[in-house]
Amino acid sequence: MRYLPLTAEDRSAMLAKIGVDHVDALFADIPADKLLRGPVDLPRRKGEAEVERILSRMAAKNVPAASVPFFVGAGAYRHHVPATVDHLIQRSEFLTSYTPYQPEIAQGTLQYLFEFQTQVALLTGMEVANASMYDGSTGTGEAVLMAHRVTRRNKAVLSGGLHPHYAEVVKTLSHMAGDTVVAAPPSPKADEDLAALIDGETSCLVVQNPDVFGNLRDLRPLAAACQARGALLIAVVTEIVSLGLVESPGAMGADIVVGEGQSLGNGLNFGGPYVGLFAARQKFVRQMPGRLCGETVDAEGKRGFVLTLSTREQHIRRDKATSNICTNSGLCCLAFTIHMTLLGEAGLARLARINHANAVKLAEMLGDVRGVEVLTGAFFNEFTLKLPGNAAAIVERLAAKGVLAGVPYSRLAPAAGLDDLMIVANTEVNTDEDRAAFVGALKEVV
Repeated sequence: MRYLPLTAEDRSAMLAKIGVDHVDALFADIPADKLLRGPVDLPRRKGEAEVERILSRMAAKNVPAASVPFFVGAGAYRHHVPATVDHLIQRSEFLTSYTPYQPEIAQGTLQYLFEFQTQVALLTGMEVANASMYDGSTGTGEAVLMAHRVTRRNKAVLSGGLHPHYAEVVKTLSHMAGDTVVAAPPSPKADEDLAALIDGETSCLVVQNPDVFGNLRDLRPLAAACQARGALLIAVVTEIVSLGLVESPGAMGADIVVGEGQSLGNGLNFGGPYVGLFAARQKFVRQMPGRLCGETVDAEGKRGFVLTLSTREQHIRRDKATSNICTNSGLCCLAFTIHMTLLGEAGLARLARINHANAVKLAEMLGDVRGVEVLTGAFFNEFTLKLPGNAAAIVERLAAKGVLAGVPYSRLAPAAGLDDLMIVANTEVNTDEDRAAFVGALKEVV
């Protein structure tokens, strides 16, 4: 049975209408070396039971994060998610709800999105937050585009401590828009002079805190440098739990704050779906991407919620839209909000302290291993090791010993030449036994 109803004549008519000879012309922007030269090497057809058996065998090759000592981070973190979170988000009124175009029948959805925005604004120290982006990386790209609109400039400066994947998203969007990106080289010790890269053409400086190497930064001098040159400071937070202990980017002078909210309420999920956080100063609200829920009253004076701003391509002309992102990560937002509500302010602070204390313990233990150097000075729950050898190879050898030890920096940025660096994360789920297993295995390997 064919599921594509178009005939060859239909396709020819469509191609003729848009003025191209072949469907391949629609993919002209994709680099030639990224295109497949033929069909994927898979059987043309299998029965449902056969497919299930094959995929089960493939899945069995994976090592579940919860089954071994796990210290992998670099933008995606394993935290404990209370059972309450999954129980509530699977209620049918949440699981099946869609975009709240009609407020009179979507008050529940609008209210939890409003609560989510409130939590994000409080965490980031900003005045206004939207109802989420796809994830932290796309949120960063959208923040750069927003800064261009606000400043009427088109040059972005990226810190060398920005997650390489986030930097690649910014570069991709900037390339397609014809904008300029200046990326500082990787800075494992956060000793880069970013202020010197800001000039009169710069629209924004993008700085991650804690950065991809784990370094904590004081953003105040950078905020002052940006303000002096008419640029915006964009702060990126990939580990949102850190804001239970670390001073908020807004308090340090950031103009736009973006982040990844996966750590709260959302499991690793093989890399997604996640939830992008986006907050800014009130004066920039009209240039924010995505949608924003607001509180109001109805004709009888009763409290209610509405879409206050939703300047997207479905609602207005595409050339006036602030973003290409057509939705929000609604269910992931809800999971974030439930977890955050369960924790409360005191609970989040306690969780953050546990993360930090665990990471300090591990750093001290690993620093005593001969040939291993802890490069990161001030950190939250993540730091970088310099190893006596190729980090990717050492990670594989540690995995063979039943320890998922960390992320080789070369996996994130293969061309950087930092093949001996490994990024290690230690959250509240790691035990003293896990840390001892990691240290013992590392001593054997190095």
